[in-house]
Amino acid sequence: MLQYSKKDNQRSLFFSLSDTLDQHHPLYILADKVDWAMFEYEFSPLYCHDNGAPAKPIRLMVGLLILKHVRDLSDESVVEQWSENIYYQYFCGMQDFIAQCPCASSELVHFRHRIGETGIELILKESIRINGKDGEERNLSADTTVQEKNITYPTDNKLHRKIISKCKKIAQREGIELRRSYTRTLKKLLPDQRFGRHPKNRKKAVKANRKVKTIAGRLVREVERKLPAGHPYSSELTVFKKVLEQTRTSNHKIYSLHEPQVQCISKGKEHKKYEFGNKVSILYTQHTGVIVGALSFSNPYDGHTLDEALRQYERLLGKSPLSLTADRGYKGKSTIRGTTIQIPKPFSKRVSRYQQQKLKKAHKRRAAIEPIIGHLKSDHRLSRNFYKGGFGDTVNAMLAAAGFNFKRMINKYKQKIACFFCKIQAAFFILELKMTF
Repeated sequence: MLQYSKKDNQRSLFFSLSDTLDQHHPLYILADKVDWAMFEYEFSPLYCHDNGAPAKPIRLMVGLLILKHVRDLSDESVVEQWSENIYYQYFCGMQDFIAQCPCASSELVHFRHRIGETGIELILKESIRINGKDGEERNLSADTTVQEKNITYPTDNKLHRKIISKCKKIAQREGIELRRSYTRTLKKLLPDQRFGRHPKNRKKAVKANRKVKTIAGRLVREVERKLPAGHPYSSELTVFKKVLEQTRTSNHKIYSLHEPQVQCISKGKEHKKYEFGNKVSILYTQHTGVIVGALSFSNPYDGHTLDEALRQYERLLGKSPLSLTADRGYKGKSTIRGTTIQIPKPFSKRVSRYQQQKLKKAHKRRAAIEPIIGHLKSDHRLSRNFYKGGFGDTVNAMLAAAGFNFKRMINKYKQKIACFFCKIQAAFFILELKMTF
């Protein structure tokens, strides 16, 4: 149930956050710039109005999501720091200091699922609006990157051992008595599997790996045979069978049991040959530096991501860009949805010298998106995605982009404040010089 709106006329007589805090603090300024009423209007129909316990305020939950990706925090950390940071509380709409956690960290998970991808896109749209005219530039740069999933590096042996442990858990939960647990056998096979790439140990390791796979297959078949009709484990058992059947040359391989949609992506990096996650497309204004699009894909060709990325741009800003500059990985089409796609290639004799110089500048400027992707990964939680499933992939990408845009405005406010105080100091210095002379 949506919480009833509280009246602000009964505040404390002696303390109020709006009157006590530093009004030049970037978070204080940003809190007054965000259109919180829009979030209230859009998200309130998602709650019932006459049933259940009152929910947490919408501004509080949206504010926590923004702070999480601006400050690179987990759900648990942002909830804990909120009770300690007075500016976080003002940003989330509080007028009095509250010395306790605002909600359980799991409530952020439920809120993300409540508002869905459309609601997260609204947060990204507001982060673009906050940047004013800088976000309205219609010349864009595009690039893709890999958003790694929070899984261990996959090997056949790891997957087979996980299948064995999951089968044992299913049997224990359903009261199934297995013929053998293979606990002692698996323990004895561990030393044989170590250093399997060494020439002296290779045969022994291959034999041990094959034995573990055989045990996993036996347990899967036994559990499936003994489960009652209409059991809820059919999807899990299907994944187990697919893992056991896949070979080195199989297509659409499974690399994680709890995240079967994970893709193996190679971007040609020296330090990291393979990355396990999904591909993310980023649209970035060429000269002003605002992220105006962030979408998650499985692992398509880069050029095939542009159509959906431009659709998202039109949803967010209500217009189409004039030009989009990309690298050679996007080659294939020169125009998509009325937008000119500029890709580096040898100039023909028909192109004038002025146009050549203009295109060269655009391609040089496109390289600025590379460090921006680095900031998204290191500062805004794009490097490792802890959210579940394909929904989590999309949500994490858009929230990381929104966090970058909000952080950009926070840095701008800091610069303005620093310039203001520098001017005051200079004025006092000139005044002192005049008084001395």
